[in-house]
Amino acid sequence: MKNQETLNTSKLRIAIILIVTTVILCIPLVAMQFTNEVNWTPMDFVAAGVLLLSTGLAIELVIKNLKTGTFRTIILIVILLVLFLVWAELAVGIFGTPFAGS
Repeated sequence: MKNQETLNTSKLRIAIILIVTTVILCIPLVAMQFTNEVNWTPMDFVAAGVLLLSTGLAIELVIKNLKTGTFRTIILIVILLVLFLVWAELAVGIFGTPFAGS
């Protein structure tokens, strides 16, 4: 019975990850309808979707495999830090890599 509950919880969290990713991607899509300040290409949506989805799934993997503790918290913080750094690099090029957005 516990295995079935774990499977249902995991499916629910994955569904939430997909919904949150979609909602976040809808924000620039809606903004593009009202202003010229937001100008995303389909490739921007793909890159953001892959980045958000992979981050969400990595968090799910950590939550599923590491039950509690400081190590789990550190790993989750590192995952979120990497998300923010990659997002910032793609947006404005804070490190000056070739794939920067500016």
